[in-house]
Amino acid sequence: MTTSQPHSHLSVVQNFLLQLQDTICQALEQADGKAKFVEDAWQRPGGGGGKTRVLTGGSVFEQAGVNYSHVYGANMPASATAHRPELAGCSFHACGVSLVIHPNNPYVPTTHANVRFFIAEKPGAAPVWWFGGGFDLTPFYPFEEDVVHWHQVAKAAVDPFGANFYPDYKKWCDDYFYLKHREETRGVGGLFFDDLNQLGFEQSFALMRAVGEAFIPAYQPIVEKRKAIQYNEHQRQFQLYRRGRYVEFNLVYDRGTLFGLQSGGRTESILMSMPPLVRWEYGYTPAPDSPEALLYQRYLQPQDWLNLND
Repeated sequence: MTTSQPHSHLSVVQNFLLQLQDTICQALEQADGKAKFVEDAWQRPGGGGGKTRVLTGGSVFEQAGVNYSHVYGANMPASATAHRPELAGCSFHACGVSLVIHPNNPYVPTTHANVRFFIAEKPGAAPVWWFGGGFDLTPFYPFEEDVVHWHQVAKAAVDPFGANFYPDYKKWCDDYFYLKHREETRGVGGLFFDDLNQLGFEQSFALMRAVGEAFIPAYQPIVEKRKAIQYNEHQRQFQLYRRGRYVEFNLVYDRGTLFGLQSGGRTESILMSMPPLVRWEYGYTPAPDSPEALLYQRYLQPQDWLNLND
């Protein structure tokens, strides 16, 4: 596909994304064993729409949202042009699948993933297209073997496209999901990429597909290992406190949230990422040598998880 004909493959990308939404929802329902996703189809007044699927009150997942959207309009929102100022004034198409999962059990990590495709156009210039996406893990009571597994699957997904992709996309993830005002990462990272078109359409699309299809193999084994661990009220309260960091990041830094709101997207679908219960506590400090302190000391700073013994 050439840059002058990006629309010719838009439907191919959309078909993949809709299939990916189905696959992920089916796998999560199987892992939960109780609750089912409820679909909410919506239309955007400015152009486009989507299908939001939300699971609530499950045996494993307190809330899980898996959203498909395809929106378009006459002007790229400011959140999309802030790092690409040359696209200001362009019309756009944006389609993607995004998900956020908030489990009941503090030993099961929260997680986020998305894959997306953009086209930007303006008169007198060739259309510009690119892919983006990634996935990241936010544990509250982490297990090193789970974090290693997560990164092994991430590396295996992108290694076929070049040895540089995992280290580059891991660093991008560590840098992007960083709360500057807290001086900590949101979790233990994973992959993050944007503006991908240098491989040409077919290979760029293949890399995006590989990342999207790797999410369930990365996450589901962790869920199965940890969902039956007993926990107490102290651990539940710590989970709710740490969920506050998730809210802070999404509302202060996340470009996807800003893009959705600025582009006139459906607010309920955009904010499906918010946890159903959350709390803040003034001046919280974990007890020394506690599992909570270990999270801060070791897991909320970037690590080379695949070479821990080097």
